[in-house]
Amino acid sequence: MKLLPLLCLIGFLFSFTANSNPHSLKQTRQIAVLSTMFDQLMYRQINSEMAVERSVNALLRSYPEQITSVLKIAVAKYPQEYEQIICGAIRAEPALTSDVVHIILKSNIASIEDIISFAVSEEPAYAVEIVNAAVSHTPSNIENIVRVAIMTEPLMAKQIVDSTMQSYPEKILDILAVAIKALPEQVSSIVRNTLRISPDNTEVVSIAVNSSSGNKAREIISTAVKSGISQESATAAAIAGGALKSDIAKVNE
Repeated sequence: MKLLPLLCLIGFLFSFTANSNPHSLKQTRQIAVLSTMFDQLMYRQINSEMAVERSVNALLRSYPEQITSVLKIAVAKYPQEYEQIICGAIRAEPALTSDVVHIILKSNIASIEDIISFAVSEEPAYAVEIVNAAVSHTPSNIENIVRVAIMTEPLMAKQIVDSTMQSYPEKILDILAVAIKALPEQVSSIVRNTLRISPDNTEVVSIAVNSSSGNKAREIISTAVKSGISQESATAAAIAGGALKSDIAKVNE
């Protein structure tokens, strides 16, 4: 007689689980179907070196809304082929690039540097979105993320730096330093763009001078003056950043 109440309790628990979590059961079935489809696609092109990329691409072209599930399946089965997975996903739907990067970063199958560099190389037009996705994943690594992205695609440096500075104003000077060290030949444009975002900020001059070679001091001061900072303030900030007075004097000649 003691068995009957126990069986009733078990039956109630199973009924409660089934009725309370239909979405989870549906999702589990969808993942199983997608996994089977992925395996079938791989089998059809077993001799292809690009089998993983093509399989991911084919699935996402048909089911872009299942991007999370498709990528998790691909990563679980072929973690060493993360570049093919990224490639297949991005080429299927470029607008999903930031989602792709976010999912791949969460999988921890490669370093953040390698993932960003590869993604930016594959889809430079979405470099800003890639950086934003990476920073949201690891905010403490923002300087390194910006450095890797702009060194991978220097032509997108302005957009990347401007966007990141505007999104994270508290990190503006750190981003400035990283950008100048990564692309020293672009120091004037980087300083000019930074001062547009943070007008009259003389620390920009100090950090710029400190982050660049000594022969850039005059160029930085000149750019700051043209951006609205007084000659005296720009000069003082440059000296505070480590500029030599002998170099500074040439600005006024």
